[in-house]
Amino acid sequence: MSSIKQFQVTFDCADPERVARFWCEVLGYVVPPPPQGHTTWDDFNHSLPPAERNAWFACSDPSGVGPRLFFQRVPEGKVVKNRVHLCVRAGTGLVGQERLATLEAECARLVALGAVRVRLLPADEDNESCIVMQDIEGNEFCLD
Repeated sequence: MSSIKQFQVTFDCADPERVARFWCEVLGYVVPPPPQGHTTWDDFNHSLPPAERNAWFACSDPSGVGPRLFFQRVPEGKVVKNRVHLCVRAGTGLVGQERLATLEAECARLVALGAVRVRLLPADEDNESCIVMQDIEGNEFCLD
């Protein structure tokens, strides 16, 4: 039996390109080149029927290590807590005040990009502290 080595995380959203570009900034991901035969993504979108324009967008880890992120337009808005969320690992290897200061600095950077800070979950005997946040369309993620 073979094991899967790559996977994609898919987001439902209202504005795929906007959300994808937000996550590019958060994670250092890049937007792939437009499909063959198109010089820009706008050029590609204008080649589609109106109902299909801006229906999806994607971004990927330039190192090829992280998963591809895919964003697809859906008509309904987000109404409940995500069942799956991303954990952005900004404080890996750090402890105590150094970890918390790193998380707070990264939180401030993400808020400037349009994220929303929801709350700080303090450390307990099982988990390190993390900051619960929301992306620009309200999808929860953790900064830990």
